[in-house]
Amino acid sequence: MQESKLPPGGQNLFQEIKKRVTAAEAAGQKIWRLGIGQPSGPALISARIAACQAVMKDDESMHEYQDNGSPGVPGFAQKFVNLHQVRLLDEGLAYLPIPGIKPMLGLIPMACGHVGFNDRGLTYKEVKVATMTSPGYPTPAVQCQYQCVENYALRTNTDNNFLFSPRDITKGTTLLMLNYPHNPSGQVATADYWEDICDYCDQKNIRIFNDAAYAMLTYNKDAATLASVAQHFPNLSWCEAYSASKVIANGTGWRIGAMVGSSDFIGDIATIKGNTDSGFFAPAAYGVLKCMQDDMESVLKNRDMYRDRNFLLHDLLEFRGMKLTVVPGAGFFSLWLAPSEAFGQKIQNAEQFNYLMIEKTGVVGVHFGPYIRYSVTSPIEQPEWQEAIANAFEQANVKY
Repeated sequence: MQESKLPPGGQNLFQEIKKRVTAAEAAGQKIWRLGIGQPSGPALISARIAACQAVMKDDESMHEYQDNGSPGVPGFAQKFVNLHQVRLLDEGLAYLPIPGIKPMLGLIPMACGHVGFNDRGLTYKEVKVATMTSPGYPTPAVQCQYQCVENYALRTNTDNNFLFSPRDITKGTTLLMLNYPHNPSGQVATADYWEDICDYCDQKNIRIFNDAAYAMLTYNKDAATLASVAQHFPNLSWCEAYSASKVIANGTGWRIGAMVGSSDFIGDIATIKGNTDSGFFAPAAYGVLKCMQDDMESVLKNRDMYRDRNFLLHDLLEFRGMKLTVVPGAGFFSLWLAPSEAFGQKIQNAEQFNYLMIEKTGVVGVHFGPYIRYSVTSPIEQPEWQEAIANAFEQANVKY
């Protein structure tokens, strides 16, 4: 019998949690999903109507390969990116439309090195990547591992409020794959913070990539995009990516986004993308852009809803003994320290705590090392939800 050619241990964390949830439901447990990483329901109606209108157009440009451009939606990338900014970006930057951020993450290390052979005949890549994956969205590290690219996680924890320092960047690093606003903590980067990172990377010739999927859902007024700062470093090689997945409510299946950055980095990414990808679905991009241009009120209403729900969850959990790691400044996530005791027993880690909560109370989170992430994409403002969450953590009776 043929066996897998991949190394062991590749099980997706979210799929494993889903298995536990399915088992708990089968046993009769009522489930309260605080682990969902996408908005509930459909995309905003304004986006759907515009996309419907676009798909009915006879223009061939709306239905053909978009490749590295957007003939069906001229100028999409620059318009979409600038709608995420407080002020329009400077002239002279490069833009690239993309089918969401996740499919692009593997292209970023590829665009920063080359394949070769060492003295033992093994393939290697002359690139060393620093990620924000401990805790964090694992895909950048996973992509590096599949590509045999050297990588390590930057120091992001409660001691530094999930804001790493240039001192945490090890010698030989050639690429930073960052994620601000940060999933899972909700931490944001300020202009002063980006200034320090850009200045260091400019001096050390390190490329910067930032996954800014939650930039539109930022409610900390001090937050800044990488683009707003990096544009003032003419010799810096950088790129920032934005996604429509959470902007138009639930646009996670639309796969629409864009990148902006220095011409060298965007050019390298575009070269690989042009050889491996045919572009996004133009009617969906049209719907996204029309929604953001004509219905920003609904977009911001959703942002404020997530903010209010996060504050509500904070009150519900902190009153019952849970410890928040950092106050989130964007998105619909918050990150909590796993307790050392719950349900009258010792807790070894966040994974054990999460699975106990699912089994005994039906409350579902996502565990990351010593932390557990809770999401507020569900309507926790409803009395039924508030009562269930309060009862669950009172039953857990957590201690640290």
